[in-house]
Amino acid sequence: MFKKGFDNDLYMQKQKEHILKRIEAFSGKLYLEFGGKLFDDYHAARVLPGFEADAKIRLLQSLKDKTEIVFCISAASIETTKIRADLGISYDMDILQKIEDISEMGISINSVVITQFNGQQAAEVFARKLKQRGIKSYFHRLIDGYPNNVDYIVSEKGFGSNPYIETTKPLVVVTAPGPGSGKLATCLSQVYHEYKRGVIAGYGKYETFPIWNLPLKHPVNLAYEAATADLQDVNMIDPYHLDEYGITTVNYNRDVEAFPIVHKILTKITGDEKFYCSPTDMGVNMAGFAIVDDEACKEASRQEIIRRYYKGLVDYKQGNESKATVDKLTAIMQQCELETSMRTTVLPALKKEEISNAPAAAVELPDGTIVTGKASALLTATSSAILNSIKVMANIPDEVILMSPDILEPVLDMKINLLKSRSSKLKLDDVLTALYICAAHDETAKKAVEQLPKLRGCEIHNTRMIYTGDSGILRKIGMNFTSEPVFPDKIVNGRQ
Repeated sequence: MFKKGFDNDLYMQKQKEHILKRIEAFSGKLYLEFGGKLFDDYHAARVLPGFEADAKIRLLQSLKDKTEIVFCISAASIETTKIRADLGISYDMDILQKIEDISEMGISINSVVITQFNGQQAAEVFARKLKQRGIKSYFHRLIDGYPNNVDYIVSEKGFGSNPYIETTKPLVVVTAPGPGSGKLATCLSQVYHEYKRGVIAGYGKYETFPIWNLPLKHPVNLAYEAATADLQDVNMIDPYHLDEYGITTVNYNRDVEAFPIVHKILTKITGDEKFYCSPTDMGVNMAGFAIVDDEACKEASRQEIIRRYYKGLVDYKQGNESKATVDKLTAIMQQCELETSMRTTVLPALKKEEISNAPAAAVELPDGTIVTGKASALLTATSSAILNSIKVMANIPDEVILMSPDILEPVLDMKINLLKSRSSKLKLDDVLTALYICAAHDETAKKAVEQLPKLRGCEIHNTRMIYTGDSGILRKIGMNFTSEPVFPDKIVNGRQ
């Protein structure tokens, strides 16, 4: 059940004010490195109930008269067709989609910087694609000795060898599809060029997590560790901030480890040793000031940790994750004294499988009601649980059949005879397609369809790994899903 813990409007107001003050502090020119996602920040929405997933892009839209965006992508990511795991598309395709979406919102797109370029042909092809779309692109080559050889980096042979990105707005947002894209180097290179031109430009970092003014072991910050367990990130006290100001703040290991070099580079460019005194100083993050119910955020974060733990187990079982990641997630679970049974849908799903002798799933509805479903010869457990859930919400008796056999039989025929599916089970996309067709001429089916949007934010747990088709639809519906690390076709106690 949803309990608000975060004031999104207050966050937007404070974050905007802080960005504008930072621009003013640097004579009207700020390069702001954007960490995390511009769109669809569902992790933040889950751990800070009340945070709106599109808050970041809406914030930039409110500043569109002052803002332009620079995208970064490494040439290596283009060459290897690096994929965004959350979207299932390559980094370069993600940038093209984001450019289109952001442009439609009236926010200026400046250019794309292809970083760490070393003659990769695929990167040159991508640059041509950008040109055909009217988007400027720049190549930044690898700089010898980066990031440690500061004297060389901050010279005409280092940053000076990078082409200067022509910008016109006071706020330049530098973003990327994922880590390792060269955002920091691009920002520092631009600050170098601005100073050479007599412009006292600034650099800042927009990060939501970890939240610097929450305790180190606060569940919100530990949920961030769980989300980045594959990177082995660790939250830590910012020692530079503590030493300079005597104030305890939280940052994460990569920023703390990189700070001495970043500090040296900025000092070399600006001549100001106090440009920034700590990683926390660099940050532009007011999220901690918008928490209105700390307990609600703590509980939401505990649930997110359990979900991340289950995902780690499943990924490891499939060979897509390392044991080190699972060990880290296990340690976070233990640190928070969490058990999987604390996820409300876990025990009901396992109980349903035990009783029915079939794979099962359980859904928690917005009012806290738990609804279960089991796999059959026709339906996956996910499909069954979703159908049962919308029937409960629509007050439709359990014995009522929502979909006519006249509709289901052609769908099955298509799956088996045309698409040559190895499974005759109707997955969630099949079921919803059939249900929407039935709703066109059946009032009961229409009533059930009207309940589907209410599943956004609801929880579902499966006793088996969820079929890829089902997980994709659950993600689009906006449900939070987990499963036991058991393959769908695994026979347990004589049953599948």
